[in-house]
Amino acid sequence: MKLFRKALTIIAIITLFGQTAFAQSFSQKDFSKAQVTIKYFDRTIYYPGESEANPVQIHVTIKNNGTETLRFKLADDKAFSMDFQVYTVKNNILPQTERIIEKRTTNQTVYFREIALEYGEEYSFVENLKDFVDIKDPSVYYVELSFYPELFKSKYIELTSNRLTLEVRPAPNAVSSTYIPVESKTSAILTPQEISPDKVVEQTIIARQKSLWDQFFLYMDVESLLKKNKSLKQKYNTASAEERERMLDAFKADMMQSRYDNDIIAIPEKFEIVKTSYSPVEGTVLVTEWFKYPNFYEKKNYTYKVRQYEGIWQIYDYTVVNLGTE
Repeated sequence: MKLFRKALTIIAIITLFGQTAFAQSFSQKDFSKAQVTIKYFDRTIYYPGESEANPVQIHVTIKNNGTETLRFKLADDKAFSMDFQVYTVKNNILPQTERIIEKRTTNQTVYFREIALEYGEEYSFVENLKDFVDIKDPSVYYVELSFYPELFKSKYIELTSNRLTLEVRPAPNAVSSTYIPVESKTSAILTPQEISPDKVVEQTIIARQKSLWDQFFLYMDVESLLKKNKSLKQKYNTASAEERERMLDAFKADMMQSRYDNDIIAIPEKFEIVKTSYSPVEGTVLVTEWFKYPNFYEKKNYTYKVRQYEGIWQIYDYTVVNLGTE
């Protein structure tokens, strides 16, 4: 009996030592000087779904900011080395793709290699965000990366990246035949040009007809439009700079999903610029717009108010007058 108890004591000591040694083996690896950053690899216009046809390519970089050699494991299949968290403007997290869930719940061998970085060295790779997260709706999102230097099964060791803002546009359609010079593979079109107020309004309306939200917001003073709402204006004026940025993103997301300000985002079947008048700094553009219904057209006059900022005209306000039906 005494021998049995002694044996149990020895086994318990060995087990405790083994657990302690296991914990120390991880604690000896210091990842406090490791930095993970993300950025867009080849930024373009993003739409929901279509992982292969319209990927969101993210450039991931792991950097050693410490004086000691940084060693970490990197799986050949990055699903076992990292996670993307995509947040809505209401701070809800989008679900993972079925492909990722299936991989992690299936018994399989995970092949990996150990990467060693000296002081100041970096290791980078590119992954498609849509392979990890299911993005079904157009909106404004926030993207973060969690990197697991000891692989997914050791998730308690986690490195968190910076945050990116992701704008997902509704899938384009061909409502209008009027042409806007748009290069869909680059964000260069997001640079506003020194064009006249009537051209600003014309391109904005056509962009809305084509669901080209980047073009729609290009000449739009979103902050001024937000302040048309008294409750939002009061909250915005007392908010921090970071919170203001979030409010503007949320306001744009609400407009994109038709949750706010239906007049400015309504899609006319056709339109006609009636009158343009402006001084060196401010102006108005009167536009008649027709909205198609099954058996009639609704006709409205839009007066867009514009002002110039550093040579660029922007829409900062508008009024609408109903003209009846046709």
